[in-house]
Amino acid sequence: MGDVYVVTGAARGIGRALTERLLRDSHAVVAVDVDAAALQWVREHPSADRAVAVTGSADDPAVTERAADLAQSAGTLKGWVNNAAVFRDASLHDTPVSAVLGLIAGSLDPAVAGCAAALRRFLADGTPGSIVNVTSHQATRAVPGCTPYVTAKAAVEGLTRALAVEYGPYGIRVNAVAPGSVATERHTGQLAAAGPAVAARVEDELRALHPLGRVGRPEETAAAIAYLLSPDAGFITGATVPVDGGRTVLGRDPDW
Repeated sequence: MGDVYVVTGAARGIGRALTERLLRDSHAVVAVDVDAAALQWVREHPSADRAVAVTGSADDPAVTERAADLAQSAGTLKGWVNNAAVFRDASLHDTPVSAVLGLIAGSLDPAVAGCAAALRRFLADGTPGSIVNVTSHQATRAVPGCTPYVTAKAAVEGLTRALAVEYGPYGIRVNAVAPGSVATERHTGQLAAAGPAVAARVEDELRALHPLGRVGRPEETAAAIAYLLSPDAGFITGATVPVDGGRTVLGRDPDW
């Protein structure tokens, strides 16, 4: 029985890229997502014998506990990646406070629930496991109209630091990755819906926002997460690693 990892939000984008990466690295994965149809790829994957699909919301403790049970029945639970989140624009001046709080919860609660499930299993088994939370460049560089998402991701980075300090003495590491713009299905779908002219302007702006001159690929964020989960990152904890092509360190100079 080998190492097993739980990945939430695994049906698409970064979550799918990470699940595929872990399977390629000969690990077993429990893939969690609220969209049952979108998880079908897990069941059809060439390494499906090392993958389990769990349908349900990652903020539901019953779902996270089931995922943990399945992981432990397949091997040693060594890592948990909290990738599931809700991205929806809202502003405080024209959105009910209850709706804004609900959107914040949609991205914060899955991380809290996932961390709780992982930590309890790691502690019970005496396993020096690893947790990686997926945040965003927006945690430190806010975008107008994205108050719920910015707030939630900043809170997840605070959660990451707090848990790293509290559980480090048990050999448990907790880190985060903060992607910039990534060419996920959502991203490409938005560009397609915008029409060619608008999409071209947006792509030009995104190239300018990233010093490397392009948006990221899901596989690049997955590679960073896989590293943080691995023994090679054994002395890294409490860190938020930007995987953003330099977006958060760019100070755009009007003289350019």
